[in-house]
Amino acid sequence: MDTPVTPLPAHDDTALAEGARRALDYHRRTEHRSDGYARGPETLDWDAQPAPFRHYPGCPARPLPLVDDILDGRTDPDLKAALARPFDHLGDVPPVPVTIASLGTLLQLSLGVTAWKSLGPDRWAVRANPSSGNLHPVEGWLITRGVDALEDGVHHYRPEDHALELRASDRRSVAGPQVHIALSSAMWREAWKYGERAFRYCQLDVGHAVGCLRYAAALLGWRLRPASVLDAATLAARLGLDRAADYPARRHAATEQEEAELVLTLEAPALDGAIDPGDWRRSTEAADWYGHASELDPRPFYRWPAVDAVARDTRSDAGRPPAPPVPPASPRRPSTPRSAQTLDLILGRRSAQRYDPAHTMPRATLVRLIDALMRVGAPPLDVLPECERLDLLLMVHRVQGLEPGVYLLPRARGGALLAHLSARHPRLLQPGPVAGSPLRCVATFAPARLAAIARGLHCRQAIAADACLTVAMLADLPGALGEGADRYRTLHRAAGLLGQVLYLEAGAEGLSGTGIGCFLDGPVRDFCGLDAGPWTSLYHFAIGKAVVDPRIESRPAYGIDRLDGFAQE
Repeated sequence: MDTPVTPLPAHDDTALAEGARRALDYHRRTEHRSDGYARGPETLDWDAQPAPFRHYPGCPARPLPLVDDILDGRTDPDLKAALARPFDHLGDVPPVPVTIASLGTLLQLSLGVTAWKSLGPDRWAVRANPSSGNLHPVEGWLITRGVDALEDGVHHYRPEDHALELRASDRRSVAGPQVHIALSSAMWREAWKYGERAFRYCQLDVGHAVGCLRYAAALLGWRLRPASVLDAATLAARLGLDRAADYPARRHAATEQEEAELVLTLEAPALDGAIDPGDWRRSTEAADWYGHASELDPRPFYRWPAVDAVARDTRSDAGRPPAPPVPPASPRRPSTPRSAQTLDLILGRRSAQRYDPAHTMPRATLVRLIDALMRVGAPPLDVLPECERLDLLLMVHRVQGLEPGVYLLPRARGGALLAHLSARHPRLLQPGPVAGSPLRCVATFAPARLAAIARGLHCRQAIAADACLTVAMLADLPGALGEGADRYRTLHRAAGLLGQVLYLEAGAEGLSGTGIGCFLDGPVRDFCGLDAGPWTSLYHFAIGKAVVDPRIESRPAYGIDRLDGFAQE
């Protein structure tokens, strides 16, 4: 039986194109409500979880240099020096040359494993890119031409052993070296646990991965630019994702398929960043293909056709108007310099499972968080223009000098949400509580009352109440969908990217973050006073002082055994 729908605020759906209207219907369908969650599996067998890593047996494989080897060795002093760059000085550093070693560093610091954790008989990987439920639907790819000793073609990244698999070898040669990074989603990994709501989480994970890639590229002095000239079908063909015979399924085809998400162009010394879609199609047709995909799940129990349908409806088309350009970066607000090193923050990022409910965030920390969230044209926010569409509501529990309550951080172009809420909350028109920032107080609450509300709105999760603050990311969803159904993806990706900013900025302050995908959509809108407007919440995030479970053991991400098997390939 289908889940009843809680309507979004009134707006004119008839102006939307058919695919965009269906995407909006999907969002309504997958809301969590006070009387029931979105449709999902009734039971989970954790021993039958989909494979967390995908391989392509039959592909030539090449192990990549590890960051530890670069730090210990003397062969690449420029790259070694880049790895020591402080977090507060990203965005304006000299670039390093594009080599196998530097590309390996980019991939390890964005999509690689950062540690192996164990608790009793259970063992799991922690990666640089976070994921809902640690399920990791995102797969990474390199499309290279004329770069170092890499063969021209399409390479799949294997994070578990930090290696590249040559999926397709290009036989056509076009002048100019190029590197493009593509992402795809094995959506079944999320749908296995989260059912119909999984597509939302896949897109948030893509946004996190984009943020990770941009941070790593900034550390190396490189830039990333979205390749908006490509349509989804061309990208899927270039990655071989449309080669159905290479993705056999025992039961349902959707279980083994991957969804082409996006491609980013690497801008670095000696690289030609131009993409010619026609040339990509011709290269795909002429390529030599290798291997086939390893199996994700031999015994899928459920099916979630709503996930596959919204994926089809929101794929990008060629000729769609591009997103508006990213504005120049505003200068960083002067503050006390932090000692945090970028490499340590990336490799040490963890999602908090519990927070200390007595810890208070320093006011200076909130000021720096706001500064990072408002610098749209600075890395990593410069890679996704849609970041400018998101406003933030902060549930402040314990921040020095601020009353517990709800605060608005207006970020979206036009200031429509600020105008809407100002009509209902006159105190929004008063000077903000943090001098020099756009933060505005919406309402204050007794601490215990606010904690109870936060816990109730977030599916009874204590992290939303025990954190120092919880952030809700809001967008005008119908307005964005009026520009095309694919904006449903880009808005969620932008939210995920903001989440990655919060992860690393929290780490730089000695705190921890965690994404919250489970919240009650309708009650959140009601509580925030969004009932008369088009805004809806896409993603939530909590920041506080993590309480670490001492029983969990941690081991290095990569050992010497990662080279086992390569001699045979």
